[in-house]
Amino acid sequence: MADILEDIVAHKRRELAIFKEALPEHQLHAMVEPLLEAATPSLSHALTSSATGIIAEFKRRSPSRGWIKEEGRAEVIPLSYERNGAAAISILADEHFFGGADSFIATARKSGVTIPILYKNFVIDEYQLFQARRCGASAVLLIAACLSIAGCRQLLATARQLGLEVLLEMHAEHELEYAALQPDVCGINNRNLGTFVTDVGNSYRLAELLPRDAVKVSESGISNPATVRDLRRAGFRGFLIGETFMKTADPGLSLHNFIEQI
Repeated sequence: MADILEDIVAHKRRELAIFKEALPEHQLHAMVEPLLEAATPSLSHALTSSATGIIAEFKRRSPSRGWIKEEGRAEVIPLSYERNGAAAISILADEHFFGGADSFIATARKSGVTIPILYKNFVIDEYQLFQARRCGASAVLLIAACLSIAGCRQLLATARQLGLEVLLEMHAEHELEYAALQPDVCGINNRNLGTFVTDVGNSYRLAELLPRDAVKVSESGISNPATVRDLRRAGFRGFLIGETFMKTADPGLSLHNFIEQI
């Protein structure tokens, strides 16, 4: 099977070249600078203080499933997630593979969303961190499989300078060395980004190998409230859930019903 992650990163590099030509870095930096005076809501605090820790995801499409909810509206679903008990929200910003956009985050903020928003993208360049801050995100996803240790360290430092927290995603045991960079949140992805095969057991296997005091998030493949209860007992404080809600007629109501069963 082709490595989907390699395809995504290659496309992201081409996409970034186009973005930088349309809006040069110095112009983007100038747009973001006035925003740095305002604090952003903390993802790590939201998770550690939440009874459920659910990061509800606004995800319209995926490479493995195609369109999940093409008609999903950023001015409706994220705010509904907040009103129905989400600790935080993840919004896909990748357009080509996931049907997302930076503008969805800005739209969600304008609709009234105040809780932390995770900028869900394949971040490989500092330019994307400035994009995230500009559109209203409060945290960014960094994926170990996309980055060298040195590259990840630099992106993490820049994110913090911009007032953004970092959810650092790992999938395999050899990637756990990235946790030494002390991100704000450590994520374990249950989905292999090369094949898109999902196994929630991955979270249980790797949890005990992470630093004891890390804020841990289990990502992908969570569809049962009982799984959330079990993962909490294994030390997880956050649970990123998207398709389980997005595939239903009313994602916010589905989140509400899910929380009621936890």
